[in-house]
Amino acid sequence: MTMLPLSLPPTDPRQRLRARGAASQPKGRFEPYERLVEDDGWDIPEEARLLRTEVSFERPRSVITRNDSPDLAFDRSINPYRGCEHGCIYCFARPTHSYLGLSPGLDFETRIVAKPEAPEILEQELRRRGYRAAPIAIGTATDPYQPAEAKLGIMRRLLEVLSAFNHPVAITTRGAGVLRDLDILADMATRDLVHVGISLTTLDEELARKMEPRAPGPQTRLRMMREIARAGVPLRVMAAPIIPGLTDHALEAILTEARRAGAKSAAMIPLRLPHEVAPLFADWLERHYPARAERVLNAVAALRGGKLNDPRFGTRMEGEGVEADLLAQRFALSCRRLSLGELPPLDCARFAPPPRAGDQLELF
Repeated sequence: MTMLPLSLPPTDPRQRLRARGAASQPKGRFEPYERLVEDDGWDIPEEARLLRTEVSFERPRSVITRNDSPDLAFDRSINPYRGCEHGCIYCFARPTHSYLGLSPGLDFETRIVAKPEAPEILEQELRRRGYRAAPIAIGTATDPYQPAEAKLGIMRRLLEVLSAFNHPVAITTRGAGVLRDLDILADMATRDLVHVGISLTTLDEELARKMEPRAPGPQTRLRMMREIARAGVPLRVMAAPIIPGLTDHALEAILTEARRAGAKSAAMIPLRLPHEVAPLFADWLERHYPARAERVLNAVAALRGGKLNDPRFGTRMEGEGVEADLLAQRFALSCRRLSLGELPPLDCARFAPPPRAGDQLELF
Protein backbone atom coordinates (compact mmCIF):
# COMPACT_ATOMS: atom_id res chain seq x y z
CA MET A 1 0.00 0.00 0.00
CA THR A 2 1.37 3.42 -0.97
CA MET A 3 1.60 6.22 1.56
CA LEU A 4 -0.04 9.39 0.33
CA PRO A 5 2.34 12.33 -0.20
CA LEU A 6 2.46 15.12 2.37
CA SER A 7 -0.66 17.26 2.47
CA LEU A 8 -0.67 20.66 0.81
CA PRO A 9 -1.55 24.02 2.33
CA PRO A 10 -5.26 24.86 2.09
CA THR A 11 -6.67 26.95 -0.70
CA ASP A 12 -6.40 30.69 -0.05
CA PRO A 13 -10.01 31.79 0.71
CA ARG A 14 -9.19 35.22 -0.74
CA GLN A 15 -8.71 33.65 -4.17
CA ARG A 16 -11.48 32.43 -6.42
CA LEU A 17 -10.35 29.73 -8.85
CA ARG A 18 -11.83 29.08 -12.26
CA ALA A 19 -10.59 26.22 -14.48
CA ARG A 20 -7.37 25.55 -12.61
CA GLY A 21 -5.65 22.23 -12.09
CA ALA A 22 -3.96 22.93 -8.75
CA ALA A 23 -5.88 24.35 -5.81
CA SER A 24 -3.05 25.84 -3.75
CA GLN A 25 0.40 27.38 -3.93
CA PRO A 26 2.76 25.03 -2.10
CA LYS A 27 6.33 26.23 -1.77
CA GLY A 28 8.97 24.99 -4.18
CA ARG A 29 11.52 22.49 -2.95
CA PHE A 30 14.24 25.14 -2.68
CA GLU A 31 12.21 27.50 -0.47
CA PRO A 32 12.83 27.34 3.31
CA TYR A 33 9.47 28.84 4.30
CA GLU A 34 5.84 27.95 3.65
CA ARG A 35 3.26 30.73 3.34
CA LEU A 36 -0.01 30.02 5.12
CA VAL A 37 -3.22 32.05 5.25
CA GLU A 38 -4.50 32.57 8.79
CA ASP A 39 -7.72 34.15 10.06
CA ASP A 40 -6.84 37.53 11.63
CA GLY A 41 -9.91 37.46 13.86
CA TRP A 42 -11.62 40.44 12.24
CA ASP A 43 -15.17 39.55 11.27
CA ILE A 44 -15.11 41.57 8.07
CA PRO A 45 -16.41 39.78 4.97
CA GLU A 46 -14.12 39.99 1.93
CA GLU A 47 -15.03 39.12 -1.61
CA ALA A 48 -12.76 36.47 -3.09
CA ARG A 49 -10.65 37.76 -5.98
CA LEU A 50 -10.60 35.76 -9.19
CA LEU A 51 -7.08 34.48 -9.74
CA ARG A 52 -6.05 35.57 -13.22
CA THR A 53 -3.10 34.68 -15.40
CA GLU A 54 -0.12 37.05 -15.43
CA VAL A 55 2.47 37.02 -18.23
CA SER A 56 5.94 38.50 -17.71
CA PHE A 57 8.88 38.60 -20.11
CA GLU A 58 12.51 37.61 -20.10
CA ARG A 59 15.38 37.80 -22.58
CA PRO A 60 17.41 34.59 -22.38
CA ARG A 61 21.05 34.50 -23.42
CA SER A 62 20.34 31.30 -25.35
CA VAL A 63 17.15 29.59 -26.45
CA ILE A 64 18.52 26.21 -27.53
CA THR A 65 18.75 23.89 -24.53
CA ARG A 66 21.05 20.89 -24.88
CA ASN A 67 20.69 17.48 -23.23
CA ASP A 68 22.54 14.18 -23.33
CA SER A 69 19.78 12.03 -21.85
CA PRO A 70 19.70 8.46 -23.19
CA ASP A 71 15.90 8.52 -22.64
CA LEU A 72 15.29 11.23 -25.22
CA ALA A 73 15.35 11.01 -29.00
CA PHE A 74 16.64 14.58 -29.38
CA ASP A 75 19.67 16.46 -28.06
CA ARG A 76 18.29 20.02 -28.24
CA SER A 77 15.02 21.79 -27.52
CA ILE A 78 13.38 25.20 -27.28
CA ASN A 79 10.77 26.31 -24.75
CA PRO A 80 9.24 29.70 -25.65
CA TYR A 81 7.43 29.83 -22.27
CA ARG A 82 8.03 28.98 -18.63
CA GLY A 83 4.89 27.72 -16.94
CA CYS A 84 1.74 26.69 -18.78
CA GLU A 85 -1.79 28.02 -18.48
CA HIS A 86 -3.29 24.74 -19.63
CA GLY A 87 -2.94 23.72 -15.97
CA CYS A 88 -2.57 19.96 -16.53
CA ILE A 89 -2.33 18.61 -13.00
CA TYR A 90 0.08 15.81 -13.90
CA CYS A 91 2.59 18.01 -15.79
CA PHE A 92 6.13 16.85 -15.05
CA ALA A 93 7.40 20.39 -15.83
CA ARG A 94 5.70 21.94 -12.78
CA PRO A 95 8.86 21.60 -10.63
CA THR A 96 10.75 23.91 -13.02
CA HIS A 97 8.91 26.87 -11.49
CA SER A 98 10.78 26.18 -8.26
CA TYR A 99 13.93 27.45 -9.97
CA LEU A 100 12.18 30.83 -10.32
CA GLY A 101 11.24 30.95 -6.64
CA LEU A 102 7.61 30.32 -7.60
CA SER A 103 5.15 27.61 -6.64
CA PRO A 104 4.77 24.54 -8.86
CA GLY A 105 1.08 24.72 -7.95
CA LEU A 106 -1.06 27.67 -8.97
CA ASP A 107 1.95 29.84 -9.85
CA PHE A 108 2.94 27.39 -12.59
CA GLU A 109 -0.37 27.88 -14.37
CA THR A 110 -1.02 31.55 -13.55
CA ARG A 111 2.42 33.20 -13.63
CA ILE A 112 3.74 32.59 -17.12
CA VAL A 113 7.14 33.81 -18.34
CA ALA A 114 7.38 34.41 -22.09
CA LYS A 115 10.48 34.87 -24.26
CA PRO A 116 9.38 37.29 -27.00
CA GLU A 117 12.93 37.76 -28.32
CA ALA A 118 13.49 34.02 -28.70
CA PRO A 119 13.22 34.06 -32.55
CA GLU A 120 15.95 36.70 -32.90
CA ILE A 121 18.22 34.86 -30.46
CA LEU A 122 17.56 31.59 -32.28
CA GLU A 123 18.68 33.14 -35.56
CA GLN A 124 21.92 34.28 -33.93
CA GLU A 125 22.57 30.77 -32.62
CA LEU A 126 21.86 29.11 -35.95
CA ARG A 127 24.31 31.47 -37.67
CA ARG A 128 27.20 30.65 -35.36
CA ARG A 129 30.21 29.19 -37.08
CA GLY A 130 30.37 25.48 -36.46
CA TYR A 131 26.66 24.97 -35.74
CA ARG A 132 25.51 21.55 -36.96
CA ALA A 133 21.83 20.92 -37.55
CA ALA A 134 19.85 18.23 -35.75
CA PRO A 135 16.11 18.16 -35.04
CA ILE A 136 15.02 20.74 -32.46
CA ALA A 137 12.19 19.62 -30.18
CA ILE A 138 9.63 22.24 -29.13
CA GLY A 139 6.96 21.54 -26.52
CA THR A 140 8.93 19.02 -24.50
CA ALA A 141 8.33 20.91 -21.22
CA THR A 142 5.60 23.53 -21.52
CA ASP A 143 3.17 23.89 -24.41
CA PRO A 144 4.29 26.35 -27.12
CA TYR A 145 0.64 26.84 -28.12
CA GLN A 146 -0.76 27.73 -24.71
CA PRO A 147 -3.23 30.67 -24.60
CA ALA A 148 -0.58 33.43 -24.40
CA GLU A 149 0.74 32.39 -27.82
CA ALA A 150 -2.45 33.63 -29.53
CA LYS A 151 -1.43 37.21 -28.75
CA LEU A 152 2.37 36.99 -28.59
CA GLY A 153 3.02 34.84 -31.68
CA ILE A 154 6.46 33.70 -30.50
CA MET A 155 6.05 30.21 -31.87
CA ARG A 156 5.06 31.40 -35.32
CA ARG A 157 8.18 33.59 -35.54
CA LEU A 158 10.34 30.68 -34.36
CA LEU A 159 8.90 28.56 -37.17
CA GLU A 160 9.61 31.33 -39.69
CA VAL A 161 13.27 31.31 -38.63
CA LEU A 162 13.52 27.52 -38.75
CA SER A 163 11.85 27.41 -42.15
CA ALA A 164 14.18 30.07 -43.56
CA PHE A 165 17.20 28.06 -42.37
CA ASN A 166 15.74 24.73 -43.56
CA HIS A 167 16.13 23.48 -40.00
CA PRO A 168 14.19 20.37 -38.88
CA VAL A 169 11.82 20.62 -35.91
CA ALA A 170 9.58 18.25 -33.94
CA ILE A 171 6.63 19.88 -32.15
CA THR A 172 4.55 18.48 -29.30
CA THR A 173 1.36 20.30 -28.31
CA ARG A 174 -2.27 20.03 -27.26
CA GLY A 175 -3.02 23.65 -28.16
CA ALA A 176 -5.38 24.47 -31.02
CA GLY A 177 -3.14 27.43 -31.92
CA VAL A 178 -1.03 25.03 -33.96
CA LEU A 179 -3.69 25.25 -36.67
CA ARG A 180 -2.88 28.94 -37.11
CA ASP A 181 0.59 27.95 -38.32
CA LEU A 182 -0.49 25.21 -40.73
CA ASP A 183 0.68 27.28 -43.69
CA ILE A 184 4.28 27.24 -42.43
CA LEU A 185 4.09 23.65 -41.21
CA ALA A 186 2.68 22.36 -44.51
CA ASP A 187 5.43 24.11 -46.44
CA MET A 188 8.12 22.70 -44.14
CA ALA A 189 6.58 19.24 -44.49
CA THR A 190 7.23 19.30 -48.26
CA ARG A 191 10.94 19.59 -47.36
CA ASP A 192 10.83 16.87 -44.66
CA LEU A 193 11.51 19.44 -41.96
CA VAL A 194 8.68 18.93 -39.46
CA HIS A 195 6.84 16.40 -37.33
CA VAL A 196 3.88 17.30 -35.11
CA GLY A 197 2.80 15.31 -32.06
CA ILE A 198 -0.62 15.91 -30.51
CA SER A 199 -1.03 14.88 -26.87
CA LEU A 200 -4.23 12.91 -26.25
CA THR A 201 -4.55 11.56 -22.72
CA THR A 202 -8.24 10.64 -22.58
CA LEU A 203 -11.43 10.57 -24.68
CA ASP A 204 -13.55 11.46 -21.63
CA GLU A 205 -14.54 15.13 -21.92
CA GLU A 206 -15.47 15.49 -18.25
CA LEU A 207 -12.20 13.96 -17.05
CA ALA A 208 -10.24 16.16 -19.45
CA ARG A 209 -11.91 19.33 -18.12
CA LYS A 210 -10.85 18.42 -14.59
CA MET A 211 -7.38 17.11 -15.45
CA GLU A 212 -6.38 19.58 -18.19
CA PRO A 213 -8.70 22.52 -17.39
CA ARG A 214 -7.55 25.07 -19.98
CA ALA A 215 -6.45 22.75 -22.76
CA PRO A 216 -8.67 21.88 -25.72
CA GLY A 217 -10.93 18.89 -25.12
CA PRO A 218 -10.42 15.46 -26.70
CA GLN A 219 -12.77 16.04 -29.64
CA THR A 220 -11.06 19.33 -30.45
CA ARG A 221 -7.70 17.57 -30.45
CA LEU A 222 -8.99 14.91 -32.82
CA ARG A 223 -10.22 17.70 -35.11
CA MET A 224 -6.76 19.27 -34.89
CA MET A 225 -5.25 15.95 -35.94
CA ARG A 226 -7.54 15.69 -38.93
CA GLU A 227 -6.62 19.17 -40.15
CA ILE A 228 -2.89 18.64 -39.61
CA ALA A 229 -2.96 15.31 -41.44
CA ARG A 230 -5.04 16.81 -44.25
CA ALA A 231 -2.33 19.46 -44.68
CA GLY A 232 0.25 16.73 -45.27
CA VAL A 233 2.17 17.22 -42.02
CA PRO A 234 3.56 13.97 -40.50
CA LEU A 235 1.52 13.39 -37.35
CA ARG A 236 2.11 11.41 -34.15
CA VAL A 237 -0.34 10.86 -31.31
CA MET A 238 1.22 11.21 -27.87
CA ALA A 239 -0.70 8.99 -25.45
CA ALA A 240 1.12 10.58 -22.56
CA PRO A 241 0.80 10.35 -19.74
CA ILE A 242 -1.20 7.16 -19.36
CA ILE A 243 -2.51 7.11 -15.79
CA PRO A 244 -2.99 3.60 -14.36
CA GLY A 245 -6.36 3.20 -12.70
CA LEU A 246 -7.72 6.33 -14.38
CA THR A 247 -6.99 6.46 -18.13
CA ASP A 248 -5.10 3.24 -18.94
CA HIS A 249 -8.29 1.37 -19.81
CA ALA A 250 -8.78 3.68 -22.81
CA LEU A 251 -5.32 3.23 -24.36
CA GLU A 252 -6.57 1.16 -27.31
CA ALA A 253 -9.50 3.54 -27.92
CA ILE A 254 -7.19 6.59 -27.86
CA LEU A 255 -4.87 5.04 -30.44
CA THR A 256 -7.79 3.92 -32.62
CA GLU A 257 -9.41 7.36 -32.71
CA ALA A 258 -6.07 9.03 -33.37
CA ARG A 259 -5.40 6.68 -36.27
CA ARG A 260 -8.81 7.51 -37.74
CA ALA A 261 -7.91 11.19 -37.41
CA GLY A 262 -4.76 10.72 -39.46
CA ALA A 263 -1.96 9.87 -37.01
CA LYS A 264 0.76 7.73 -38.60
CA SER A 265 2.79 7.10 -35.45
CA ALA A 266 2.28 6.88 -31.69
CA ALA A 267 4.15 7.26 -28.41
CA MET A 268 3.12 6.25 -24.90
CA ILE A 269 4.59 7.23 -21.50
CA PRO A 270 3.18 6.08 -18.15
CA LEU A 271 2.53 8.78 -15.56
CA ARG A 272 5.56 9.95 -13.59
CA LEU A 273 5.31 12.25 -10.59
CA PRO A 274 8.63 14.01 -9.94
CA HIS A 275 9.26 16.26 -6.94
CA GLU A 276 6.30 18.54 -6.17
CA VAL A 277 4.01 16.92 -8.76
CA ALA A 278 3.30 13.94 -6.49
CA PRO A 279 1.49 15.83 -3.69
CA LEU A 280 -0.26 18.08 -6.22
CA PHE A 281 -1.59 15.09 -8.12
CA ALA A 282 -2.59 13.28 -4.92
CA ASP A 283 -4.47 16.37 -3.75
CA TRP A 284 -6.24 16.60 -7.13
CA LEU A 285 -7.32 12.96 -6.85
CA GLU A 286 -8.70 13.56 -3.35
CA ARG A 287 -10.70 16.56 -4.60
CA HIS A 288 -12.11 15.00 -7.79
CA TYR A 289 -11.91 11.21 -7.40
CA PRO A 290 -11.58 10.47 -3.67
CA ALA A 291 -12.85 6.90 -3.99
CA ARG A 292 -10.12 6.12 -6.52
CA ALA A 293 -7.23 8.13 -5.05
CA GLU A 294 -5.42 5.41 -3.14
CA ARG A 295 -5.97 2.82 -5.87
CA VAL A 296 -4.56 5.13 -8.55
CA LEU A 297 -1.49 6.03 -6.49
CA ASN A 298 -0.87 2.36 -5.72
CA ALA A 299 -1.11 1.59 -9.43
CA VAL A 300 1.40 4.35 -10.21
CA ALA A 301 3.77 2.97 -7.59
CA ALA A 302 3.42 -0.52 -9.05
CA LEU A 303 4.98 0.83 -12.26
CA ARG A 304 7.79 2.60 -10.39
CA GLY A 305 9.28 0.03 -8.04
CA GLY A 306 6.95 0.95 -5.18
CA LYS A 307 7.57 4.69 -5.48
CA LEU A 308 5.57 7.47 -7.10
CA ASN A 309 8.58 8.46 -9.20
CA ASP A 310 11.69 6.73 -10.46
CA PRO A 311 14.16 9.16 -12.09
CA ARG A 312 16.61 6.51 -13.30
CA PHE A 313 17.54 6.55 -16.97
CA GLY A 314 16.07 3.59 -18.79
CA THR A 315 12.99 3.25 -16.58
CA ARG A 316 11.60 6.75 -15.99
CA MET A 317 9.87 6.90 -19.39
CA GLU A 318 8.67 3.28 -19.42
CA GLY A 319 8.30 2.07 -15.84
CA GLU A 320 9.21 -1.45 -14.79
CA GLY A 321 7.60 -4.61 -13.49
CA VAL A 322 4.67 -6.76 -14.59
CA GLU A 323 2.19 -3.89 -14.95
CA ALA A 324 4.61 -1.83 -17.03
CA ASP A 325 5.32 -4.81 -19.28
CA LEU A 326 1.59 -5.46 -19.81
CA LEU A 327 0.99 -1.81 -20.67
CA ALA A 328 3.87 -1.86 -23.16
CA GLN A 329 2.52 -5.05 -24.75
CA ARG A 330 -0.94 -3.54 -25.14
CA PHE A 331 0.60 -0.47 -26.77
CA ALA A 332 2.75 -2.52 -29.15
CA LEU A 333 -0.19 -4.74 -30.17
CA SER A 334 -2.39 -1.73 -30.89
CA CYS A 335 0.33 -0.06 -32.95
CA ARG A 336 0.73 -3.19 -35.07
CA ARG A 337 -3.03 -3.58 -35.50
CA LEU A 338 -3.44 0.06 -36.50
CA SER A 339 -0.25 0.30 -38.61
CA LEU A 340 1.15 3.03 -36.40
CA GLY A 341 4.84 2.99 -37.28
CA GLU A 342 7.70 5.45 -37.49
CA LEU A 343 7.40 8.86 -39.11
CA PRO A 344 9.73 9.60 -42.04
CA PRO A 345 13.12 10.95 -40.91
CA LEU A 346 13.64 14.68 -40.74
CA ASP A 347 16.12 16.09 -43.26
CA CYS A 348 19.14 17.78 -41.69
CA ALA A 349 21.09 18.02 -44.95
CA ARG A 350 19.05 20.99 -46.22
CA PHE A 351 20.21 23.25 -43.39
CA ALA A 352 21.80 26.48 -44.61
CA PRO A 353 21.73 30.01 -43.16
CA PRO A 354 19.88 32.31 -45.56
CA PRO A 355 21.76 35.39 -46.80
CA ARG A 356 21.24 38.60 -44.88
CA ALA A 357 20.77 42.02 -46.39
CA GLY A 358 24.20 43.33 -47.32
CA ASP A 359 25.92 39.93 -47.35
CA GLN A 360 28.42 39.49 -50.17
CA LEU A 361 27.21 36.85 -52.62
CA GLU A 362 29.44 33.87 -53.37
CA LEU A 363 30.91 33.72 -56.87
CA PHE A 364 30.71 29.93 -57.13
